[in-house]
Amino acid sequence: MPVRTPDPDPNENDDSRTPRDPLDGAGASFGQGGRPLGDGTFGSPAPGNAANPGWLTDVELAEARRRLPMIYVEALPVRTDGVGAVTEVGILLRATPLGEITRTLVSGRVRYGETVRDALFRHVENDLGPMAFPLLPPQPAPFTVAEYFPIPGVSAFHDDRQHAVSLAFVVPVTGTCEPRQDALEVTWMTPQEAASDALSAEMEGGRGTLVRLGLASVGALR
Repeated sequence: MPVRTPDPDPNENDDSRTPRDPLDGAGASFGQGGRPLGDGTFGSPAPGNAANPGWLTDVELAEARRRLPMIYVEALPVRTDGVGAVTEVGILLRATPLGEITRTLVSGRVRYGETVRDALFRHVENDLGPMAFPLLPPQPAPFTVAEYFPIPGVSAFHDDRQHAVSLAFVVPVTGTCEPRQDALEVTWMTPQEAASDALSAEMEGGRGTLVRLGLASVGALR
């Protein structure tokens, strides 16, 4: 089943509601080479997306996917007990742009100029809400690197749109999770339920393998 990871609205404004370039502390309206942002060149955002010079239009994104690997982060949300052992695993129920309902993980692209930690925090908040309170160390380390290919069978992971390289993390959350965007709900399961063949069959792109690898990395599988 193809991976259908959403990308949130790139517009980010400062306190005066003026579009802000996150890679330019002065808020300049010019990109690399002195070109105005939104001038129509490849990689230059549309006027409404001037806040992020690394944001691509749909056409540019399709072109980039034909030529380059895309970098993603993925998160397996978990709840832990007082000694840090995993007691529950959060699996998302998501509606894809094609109208399909599937089980999946928190995931999304890393933006240009964004650290992996910031991308991970952003996507956890986008999918689970601002009150999820993920526990992220200063330098999070992935439990594995998943390689998605548009050709089935090259690896355990498949994405018919692109070649994607994904850094996968186990992320403890301590707050209240209220799914947002196209995440319809988060289902909390025991580690054994999350690692079952039945759930793996419902997950997109081979992500059932990621769930098992993540749980094994924290000693949650017996």
